[in-house]
Amino acid sequence: KAPDNLVNRVFHAEEPNRLWVTDLTEFSIPAGKVYLSPVIDCYDGMPVAWTIGTSPNAELANRMLRDACATLGDGERPVIHSDRGCHYRWPGWISICRENGLTRSMSAKGCSPDNAAAEGFFGHLKQEFFHGRSFTGVTIEGFVEQLDGYMTWYRDERIKLAFGTSIAKRRRELGLVA
Repeated sequence: KAPDNLVNRVFHAEEPNRLWVTDLTEFSIPAGKVYLSPVIDCYDGMPVAWTIGTSPNAELANRMLRDACATLGDGERPVIHSDRGCHYRWPGWISICRENGLTRSMSAKGCSPDNAAAEGFFGHLKQEFFHGRSFTGVTIEGFVEQLDGYMTWYRDERIKLAFGTSIAKRRRELGLVA
């Protein structure tokens, strides 16, 4: 049974690690398909953790969630919101959520606006990194390396206009990270 939609399209958090969104997206290049599974913090849009692979399977989603949970401080127990994808309903995912005190929330079936924060992130990502570029001659491994580099750049260096600086630098300035 899917959990209730606790977010109801309000993708805002007053503090970091209170509301996370996640989803999977696919990239099709001449060499094959690659999948990205990120967790995005609704406090400021920071990608908390991500995994990249060639199959949209439970291991990709579970590894990403374990990585994200490893960043949590004492007492931080975010709501994790997703669509109704099967990887978010499998026993491994549910177990990781329970072990880390996460509260699960899911979109209504077939309602992409219910996960608009994740979809919006993917829109920026594909516009800035993917569309309008040729990946002819790029291997799967090369693409994975480029995508991982983009994700790191997005988190650490990309200027977010609302802040006038990068997400990571703003968090350091606010004393939210070391």
